[in-house]
Amino acid sequence: MYIIVGLGNPGKEYEGTRHNVGFHTLDMIADQYQIDISEKKQKALIGKGYIDGHKAVLVKPQTYMNLSGESVRAVIDYYKVDETQELIVIYDDVSMDVGQMRIRKKGSAGGHNGIKNIIAHLGHDVFLRIKVGVGEKPKGYDLADYVLGHFTKEEREIMTECGEKAAEAIVLMMEGKVDEAMNRTNVRK
Repeated sequence: MYIIVGLGNPGKEYEGTRHNVGFHTLDMIADQYQIDISEKKQKALIGKGYIDGHKAVLVKPQTYMNLSGESVRAVIDYYKVDETQELIVIYDDVSMDVGQMRIRKKGSAGGHNGIKNIIAHLGHDVFLRIKVGVGEKPKGYDLADYVLGHFTKEEREIMTECGEKAAEAIVLMMEGKVDEAMNRTNVRK
C-alpha cells in the first residue's frame, strides 16, 4: 500500500494557488483513477483506491502547509506503512520553472516549511517526493504572497500537463521503478 500526500492549504481562498500544487496534482490523480478524496480522518481528507492495480491512500492534509507533518505522521501510524518506501509527497518548489518536476528519495526541506514539518514528525528525511516547479519569485515580491498567488492561464495549461506526468511517475514509483521515474522526470527543460 502506498500513501500519496499532496501538500496544500485547505479552504476556497487557496484553491488554484502555487502553494496548493500538491492538492491539485492529487485531484488530477483522483479523477484519473476514480478515487473520492472526502473521508475526514487523521487531520486530512483521504481517499482509498487503486492506481494501476496498486492499493493507494490519497491524502490532503487539512492542518495548513506548515503543520503537514502532524497529518502525515497520523496517516503513517494508522496504515502502518514503511514511510521510507511507501510514502510519496507531492509539493511546490519555487526554485524550478513552472511545470518542471524532480523526484527525490531523500533530502533536506530546501526551505519548504511543509516538508520541514514532515521531516520533524518522521524523525528523518528518507521518503519519496515529487517536487513540482511553480516558478521563481519575481524580484520585489514577498515569498508568501507569491506562493499564495494564482497561476496565469498559460501556466495552468502547463500545470495540467505536469499533473499527467506526475501520475505516470507515481505509477512507476509504485512498481518499484523509482530510478526509472527519476530518469524520465528529472530532466532540465
